[in-house]
Amino acid sequence: MEKRIPLAFLLSFVILFGWNFLFGRKTPPGTNAGESTHTVDDVPPAGLTAEEGADDGATNGAAIDPPPVDEAEPWQEWVELGVPGQPGHYHALFDNRGAQLLDLHLGDYWVRRDLTDTEKRERENCMQLASGVESMEGVLGSFRVTAKESVDPFTSAPLQVARWDASVIEEDGVNVGVEFVHDGGKGVVFTKRVRVEPGRYELLYDLELGVQEGVSASGRLGFDLVPAMGVPPASDDSFYVEPTARAAFRKNGDLILDSEQREFSGDERRGAFPPNAGETAFIGVDNKYFAMLMRGADEYATRSIQGTSWQRVWDPAWVRDHPTEQGDGFRFVSTIAHLQLELPTPGQSNNYTYAVYAGPKSRAVLEQHNPDHVALVKKDLGFFNGIAGLLLRILGWFHSLAGNWGVSIILLTLAVRLALFPFNRKSQTAMARHATKMKRVQPMLNELKEKYAKDPKKLREEQAQIMSAEGAFPPLGGCLPMFVQIPIFFGLFSALRTSFELRQAPFLGWIQDLSAPDQFMKFGSTLPFFGDYLNILPPAMVVLWILQQKVMPKPTDEQALRMQRMMMFMPILFGFFLYNYAAGLSLYMITTSLFGIMEMTVIKKIWPLDTTEQPKKKSGFMSRLAQLQEEAQRMQQAKAQGKSAGARANPSGNRAQRRAGGGGGKGRKK
Repeated sequence: MEKRIPLAFLLSFVILFGWNFLFGRKTPPGTNAGESTHTVDDVPPAGLTAEEGADDGATNGAAIDPPPVDEAEPWQEWVELGVPGQPGHYHALFDNRGAQLLDLHLGDYWVRRDLTDTEKRERENCMQLASGVESMEGVLGSFRVTAKESVDPFTSAPLQVARWDASVIEEDGVNVGVEFVHDGGKGVVFTKRVRVEPGRYELLYDLELGVQEGVSASGRLGFDLVPAMGVPPASDDSFYVEPTARAAFRKNGDLILDSEQREFSGDERRGAFPPNAGETAFIGVDNKYFAMLMRGADEYATRSIQGTSWQRVWDPAWVRDHPTEQGDGFRFVSTIAHLQLELPTPGQSNNYTYAVYAGPKSRAVLEQHNPDHVALVKKDLGFFNGIAGLLLRILGWFHSLAGNWGVSIILLTLAVRLALFPFNRKSQTAMARHATKMKRVQPMLNELKEKYAKDPKKLREEQAQIMSAEGAFPPLGGCLPMFVQIPIFFGLFSALRTSFELRQAPFLGWIQDLSAPDQFMKFGSTLPFFGDYLNILPPAMVVLWILQQKVMPKPTDEQALRMQRMMMFMPILFGFFLYNYAAGLSLYMITTSLFGIMEMTVIKKIWPLDTTEQPKKKSGFMSRLAQLQEEAQRMQQAKAQGKSAGARANPSGNRAQRRAGGGGGKGRKK
């Protein structure tokens, strides 16, 4: 059991890092790396209209002749929304063609940490949440509405390409939104409003239908609404696939989250989220650290969402910059809400309001806005989200004491190691006592190897008898720390990998972002594998891993000793895997290695292990297991001896029986 522990950790590392390292980036089937599946003349459009289904059956009839439609003048403008320094501060680029949001920057989060106050006020240094994407239909943006056939009788031009009248909404000298109005010229007025919610990372999106006096219209109109377009990746983490389309549903009180990750090849370009999953709780797109998520602001708006789907979006601008990689041109993924909006009575209007969270994926902030949004954090933490969530809360508590996330990681690592110390101590004591016993038993086993060198079966039987008689089987408690540590390791790994709080968290002077590589020194040019920077935490981690293995006790078993020697090369391999990984994870591994070295050298000198050989236990799981093994061996031996004795007592009969059997077979064949 002792020699299998390193192998178990080795396999855990390989599964965790190797899969993403080798298969994290996908290429189209049958395509070699660097080849393209699309020519420049074969760039697929990025249209967002979902598959047309049965129409919604709106009935209408214009009582008066529609007036000619006067299209509004082109209008595209950056609008600073909200108050700087407060949640709800955005830089937004609006376009009246289709009444879209083409670009959105979050005012109080920045692309880098080392910015001056003046630089932080510059729009290009603020974090981008959404962007416009080129297509054959023009630039596609967020809050884009595509009308279904039921809308055609009420407008002279498609809503997604018509130019709407635009005006900025101002309150108390602060820009809080933009309003778009489009008179279709056939008795129905369409209105869109995008407004910030003061003090919240939330945009309120109104979609209003107004019916003019004297117009006879009834029924429901169908629209496809895209709440978030062009959400970019937030990091260079090759282990985390971003952006991701999300749709959450509530059914029987449970929240069901469905996801569709970005795939560059776009083998499946569009699809529907489960149609019968339940009431739509929210839909949207998120990356590693930020999200845009839309939900109905009230029950009236929630019921209007009659279906949801996703679509991968082709990025022509990226393809132009990477002409040899056109097969990876699907850079974005979007969600689509299929709406059914009721027409009001003449002279009235129906307004549907949707709340769009546009902010950080901080658990505390998400929970403050809508507890359902916390499902994103749990999804990122993966299978061990319970352990990871607990570790993140402890990490936050340490941060409240230390004021630095790097110090908090060190304190959390020490706390985990101290909590596991009793288990490790018990395991080490059990293994040390087992090693003492094996030193006494090993000469007997070696003697059997010489005696039964030509009879491996007899050798195994005799060795098993000695091991059973001496109670020399490896202690089951020796594996307990491994089973306890693996879930904690994976939970801590997930926590440090996706925690928003570590983004741009500084440590040790040169580390500006614990969620990114430490970037100690910039190279003069880009080097293969290493990239643009020299990272020193991963090499330091490798050195400590090797030192930790050197101070570990040498096993007495030859096979285990060979395994330990082989494991000396594994830290170098994992150093390559982790070279461009987050500095926070390297800091955790360095701390736990230092504690392990101290435990092997200092603690064991001050508090030596009890290596006294213990008498064989008369009862217990391992003893019972040994008894069952002995009984099975005795039964097998008795059976073999019975067959051998029978063969010696009647050799001629056996031959006659074999001849008779052979003859009978021939007769049957004839």
